[in-house]
Amino acid sequence: MKKELLFIVFICLAVQRLLVAQVADQKASEKWDPKLTEAWEVVPKIVTPGSGTSAPSDAIVLFDGTNTAEWTHENGLPAQWEVKDGAMTVKPNSGGIFTKKVFGDCQLHIEWRAPVVVKGEGQGRGNSGIFLQNKYEVQVLDCFNNTTYPNGQAGSLYKQSIPLANACRPPGEWQTYDIIYTAPRFNVDGVKVVSGRVTVIHNGVVIQNNTEIKGTSEYIGLPKNIAHGDGPLQLQDHGDLVSYRNIWIRKM
Repeated sequence: MKKELLFIVFICLAVQRLLVAQVADQKASEKWDPKLTEAWEVVPKIVTPGSGTSAPSDAIVLFDGTNTAEWTHENGLPAQWEVKDGAMTVKPNSGGIFTKKVFGDCQLHIEWRAPVVVKGEGQGRGNSGIFLQNKYEVQVLDCFNNTTYPNGQAGSLYKQSIPLANACRPPGEWQTYDIIYTAPRFNVDGVKVVSGRVTVIHNGVVIQNNTEIKGTSEYIGLPKNIAHGDGPLQLQDHGDLVSYRNIWIRKM
């Protein structure tokens, strides 16, 4: 009986000490200066946002509707795509075009339009593509009432990740991609240690949400992971008259 009584007394004393300690901690925290938890070491830079879809103040404008001065073909020759009415349109069989500047982590805004005259079906209808670092393709395709394999439809990370939704507008209407891209990392031995990731917002709808990039976009076979640094943005010539406008990018 005495042992049980002593045990109960011991438990009561332990609980009492715990409550006293909690009260003491609470009173001590109430005496803290709130400035102790304010972070002043890093001050974000000031960026003036654009109006509507125009570029913010720290963006690099890659196409403003007037010329293709920021672009070249793979052989180094000036881009031959047609510039008209504020847009540039694929010149079939001329080849893809590449930015003269190279990029890694970035925020990309780009607007595209499938031809108003519908030709073909599946992958043969309004096909192009946006290659990040010239390796990882975000598919451009007219998928308005057009069936194809889901990991190859508009907004897919080509043959890797099916988009969360089909947010395509009808052919002939302008569409927007806002892309947040984190490049993969490789160690000194050329081994990938961190995968790249991409978020894609199509016409205001999230269709890729921090999606892991497994490797290069391949038409045949599995993705590859070969070490690389920053690379150009490529717009693909797939033989269809896809148009682009209002292209800007922010280095992250």
